[in-house]
Amino acid sequence: MSDTSRTVKSDSGPDKGVGVDKTAATTAPADDPTAAGVAVVDPRLLVREEGLKGYVTEFKRKIKGGELGSLPVVIGLIIIWAIFQAKNDRFLSADNLSDISFFMSATGMLAIGLVFVLLLGEIDLSVGSVSGLASTVFAVWVVEHGMNAWLALVLAIATGIAIGALQGWFFAKIGVPAFVVTLAGFLGWNGLMLWLLGSSGTINIPSDDGPVKLFGQSSFFMDQAIIGAYLLAALGVVLSLVGNFGEQRRRRAAGVPFRPTGEILFRVGLLAIASFIAAAVLNNAQGVSNALVIFLAALVIVDFVLRRTTYGRKVFAVGGGIEAARRAGISVPMVRISVFAISGGFAAVGGMFFAGQTASATLSAGGGNTLMLAIAAAVIGGTSLFGGRGSVWSALLGMLVIQSITTGLNLLNMNTSIQYMITGGVLLGAVVIDSVSRRSQKAAGRA
Repeated sequence: MSDTSRTVKSDSGPDKGVGVDKTAATTAPADDPTAAGVAVVDPRLLVREEGLKGYVTEFKRKIKGGELGSLPVVIGLIIIWAIFQAKNDRFLSADNLSDISFFMSATGMLAIGLVFVLLLGEIDLSVGSVSGLASTVFAVWVVEHGMNAWLALVLAIATGIAIGALQGWFFAKIGVPAFVVTLAGFLGWNGLMLWLLGSSGTINIPSDDGPVKLFGQSSFFMDQAIIGAYLLAALGVVLSLVGNFGEQRRRRAAGVPFRPTGEILFRVGLLAIASFIAAAVLNNAQGVSNALVIFLAALVIVDFVLRRTTYGRKVFAVGGGIEAARRAGISVPMVRISVFAISGGFAAVGGMFFAGQTASATLSAGGGNTLMLAIAAAVIGGTSLFGGRGSVWSALLGMLVIQSITTGLNLLNMNTSIQYMITGGVLLGAVVIDSVSRRSQKAAGRA
């Protein structure tokens, strides 16, 4: 018996995305020629070394294996926009796209929080009621008790976080199913909101200053200055460059595969084109609303938390397998409680967005189809209902689809019932795609 090892040196430079030696060691009997001296090479290295052909091959492999990513929702969004534009040429006008970007922000905030819960394979049915209660609590403190508006905002968001943590505690510590706990919250917090609003059912909030003005429809980044939208686009491009090259440097130092410089520049170039086109379109209307700026900032921050921090990895680990996460030393109850607290906090922020849109807290706040649209946005955008797979950017993609359908049908003077049926059909289609994707991944040995 003897040990045999073999080292394969790469002749590709950093621009090929390798930058490290590819070493593989195997231990096998000397008389076993099939097992001795076999170099194991990361397939991602081979893909990048093959250039464009390698990426096309990898793309086909992912599609066959059920790794669809955001492709279905992007294709669906293009089809939706094409249909509505053909029916009404005002759909892709600057003013209409500006309305879509503004009104999707409130429900989008609820969807961000729901992404965390869905990553665990659970559901939170209380986010609509929590958002309505948060806006009502804010209105009561500001209007009836004369509290400073910014302090009231902090307390309203803290209320949402506390409610989420309480519901998470019942789920994680007592063992009550999340569906039951949050369904009880859906009813209970809605009842508390109605009680606080009283017989009038509405509390008007001054919108001349403070958070309500910040989140309102007439408030725009840098006071409607044209340069504001382009500054945001440039900032997004710069942050993307810094983040990508930072990751490349860390992965190179760790001796693991990294994206080549050419690929990074290509990706960031596409982002720059999309960002500056969006900025130009919105500037043709009224500019970029503060609500959209805050929504996008929240997406960037939460995406960083989920993909770049230990906490984010713990969330994915618990969603992927509770027992495996527990054996890895992760406190599953604490992750569960924190996830529902995050969901409650974002629900409260979404409630403040709704209050900013109407400058009031009303009986309808967080009601109607708000909950269903928030869940639909996260799922349609690509977050799996089965847990362990998804991205916070699904909240953006899903809300673009839903708000586009709503706005398009309003332009065509369609009945609300048609909107509900179409949105329901899109949601069902997203879940079917998710289920088929998981089945394909299992068949390919990737789930």
